Amino acid sequence: MTQVRKKIILLLITLALAGWPAAHCLAESGPESATLDRLANLYEAVNFNHSAHVDITEGNCAECHHHTTGAVPTNPKCLKCHPGGQESDSMACQDCHSAKRFEVAYLTEIESNTQLYHIDKPGLKGAYHQKCMGCHQTTGGPTGCQDCHVRNEKGDEFFHAGNFSPAPVAHNGGH
Repeated sequence: MTQVRKKIILLLITLALAGWPAAHCLAESGPESATLDRLANLYEAVNFNHSAHVDITEGNCAECHHHTTGAVPTNPKCLKCHPGGQESDSMACQDCHSAKRFEVAYLTEIESNTQLYHIDKPGLKGAYHQKCMGCHQTTGGPTGCQDCHVRNEKGDEFFHAGNFSPAPVAHNGGH
């Protein structure tokens, strides 16, 4: 092997090793936690501990985020259209999954775009619940509604629960 070829190989190995820690740290560059509070008028905010989930998945962002920042997709269905692992600008759920999934403006937008493939993607609520519940069911995480969504006073009032529950009806006789 020539001296130049050895230097090129050594340089490539060095660059690859130098890039590995940066790629590994992508999971750690996310937020420590995220507050999910779109329904704050009815429920206490859900405080999502991102760091704990990074630890649980051993830094594998693709466990939760199906759009990673430049990695080649692993889902065979995605590879048909995304073979090069195009870099995504964001991994935040709300940047792709609309919180207003069933509003007229959103439905009109997806219906009018003939090039759009992902017309069936769930809204933000559906995306959270599909990912969270699916994983929690297999790993023993919390799965009850009130485990994550604690109703506040306005929520109790809206749902006629807690202090706003209807008084029991006394039945004196039959119908």
